[in-house]
Amino acid sequence: MRLVSLLPSATEIVYALGLGENLVGVTFECDEPAAARSDKTVVVGGRDTRDMTPVEIDRYVRTQMSAGGDLYTLHADALAGLEPDLILTQDLCRVCALPSGHVDEALAHLGCRAEVLSLDPHTLDEVLATFVDVASAVGVRQTGVDLVVDLKGRLARIAGAVAGRARPRVAVVEWVDPPFTAGHWVPDLVTAAGGETVAALPGRRSVQVSWAELAAPQPEIVLVTPCGYHLDGAVRQAEAVVGHFPGAQVWAIDGDGLIVRPGPRLISGVEAVAAILHPGAVPPAPPGTVQRVA
Repeated sequence: MRLVSLLPSATEIVYALGLGENLVGVTFECDEPAAARSDKTVVVGGRDTRDMTPVEIDRYVRTQMSAGGDLYTLHADALAGLEPDLILTQDLCRVCALPSGHVDEALAHLGCRAEVLSLDPHTLDEVLATFVDVASAVGVRQTGVDLVVDLKGRLARIAGAVAGRARPRVAVVEWVDPPFTAGHWVPDLVTAAGGETVAALPGRRSVQVSWAELAAPQPEIVLVTPCGYHLDGAVRQAEAVVGHFPGAQVWAIDGDGLIVRPGPRLISGVEAVAAILHPGAVPPAPPGTVQRVA
């Protein structure tokens, strides 16, 4: 079966299931694992925002959305040339990836009969369930079940290690200019790591808030996990928010690697957050994934 992934998390799921050789098309943002960029056809492009500030990116996104524009471009001819059997996409967030409706329209126009599977989890449990969904669609359901069993085993070990310990109050900042609080599965990660999320929206879309709203619950620990950034970018943004949380620890986390992409590495994210919240109770986070800035 020939697979095309239209979002980075789906690419990671495909490789975690051992199906990397079946993957023929990816997006320009698929950077994990490295093989996803080395020998796959890029079928979705978008604006390079690496030289833009967070507020400039936010302004660009809002302008495009209000005008009915698209943030991503589907290279339809390239997609058709791959003759895919299954396309993995999403409808969860127009800012994060191309909506499935755009894909359906393109396939109809091209006369392509590929199946489209939309992955739209809102919670950590739903994220895990998508791994089985993908495996089932490819005909290897048990592989997906086995992967989830392994990942849940890691979660159980974290839960055992932090059981009975005081749960620190944790605020998660998903964007800094303007500030957005944590939503979807991110609060679940903090809970699984032994923390208590504050100013968060479990299972719901992340929304813009004020710094006062984020600081009001007096979080003991603040995690800055900006979407679209790895650790270096997260550190720069975390340094800019320290003044809003006097007395709190402020940590930067590799957002794209561990927190915001609904793929298998979310469990590594739970382990990393647990290392921040309960040092000594669990192994330290791997180098290059977290950094304390205050």
